[in-house]
Amino acid sequence: MFIQQAYKAKTEWWRYLIGIVVIFLAWQLFGALPFMAAIFLEAGPEVLTLTQEEMMQVLESNLAFFLLLLSFAVGLAALFVVIKFLHNQSIKDATTTRKKVDWGRFLFGFSIIAVFTIVTTLVDYNLRPEDFLWNFQTVPFLILAAIALIMVPLQTSFEEYLFRGYLLQGLGVLAGNRWFPLIITSVIFGSLHLWNPEVEKLGYIIMVYYIGTGLLLGIMTLMDEGLELALGFHAGNNLVGALLVTADWTAFETNSVLKDVSEPSAGLDILLPVLIVYPIFLFLMAKTYRWTNWKEKLFGKVRRPETLKYSEEI
Repeated sequence: MFIQQAYKAKTEWWRYLIGIVVIFLAWQLFGALPFMAAIFLEAGPEVLTLTQEEMMQVLESNLAFFLLLLSFAVGLAALFVVIKFLHNQSIKDATTTRKKVDWGRFLFGFSIIAVFTIVTTLVDYNLRPEDFLWNFQTVPFLILAAIALIMVPLQTSFEEYLFRGYLLQGLGVLAGNRWFPLIITSVIFGSLHLWNPEVEKLGYIIMVYYIGTGLLLGIMTLMDEGLELALGFHAGNNLVGALLVTADWTAFETNSVLKDVSEPSAGLDILLPVLIVYPIFLFLMAKTYRWTNWKEKLFGKVRRPETLKYSEEI
């Protein structure tokens, strides 16, 4: 079982406490220094009074996008160091229960959300063309694409390894069950989006979407006994979104193909993905990979297997 992989490593509670502190400092302090330094050079001491949205507008769009995602890349590097050297766990064991990472699953997760996003955006564009502006400019878009193809998977991988990997396994071992880490990691994942400009624009109801997305990714991980589907799904969602559509009120304002100029509203657009679309995604994955024993995998106990030893894999 995926959570039980942690028993190959060192799982004392204090290691997770130190690990979280190290990861947070690397991500939010050291990783953010280039972003803050660039803004300070442009705005001077006034940077201390700016909101995140205002900070993003100080820098050229592609530069701001790159520097913002750089902090996640630094966080990912720190997370891998913590997993390997503080917990003595292989990256493979933090990723999957399979003998090696299944990139086919990654591509399936990526494709299912990428196709859905592209199709629904095209339908929306044709039904309501007045809600969109053609935003495509060749050179800025190509620069954006180069940045996004490298940096977005690092950003999404950091979030998946932190929440659905490191914390899901750690909390599962400490709590002795699967439902507690699934709920807690989903709530924390959603709560970290509280500072996104979308929350200010749409209100707290959008937290249903963020926490629901965390639950979706957590269920994928527990049912499939690995991170591959969640890694692909999260990367596909953010990458296609960054390249396809932007808006003035989103966390990532990019040189995308389209710009949404409609007045956003919080209602069915928030609830439909969580209540209808996400269960369809899970149904397709369940049929494709023959998931069974849902009750045990999502709510069962976590016990130390007597035969497991510390992993020496890299």
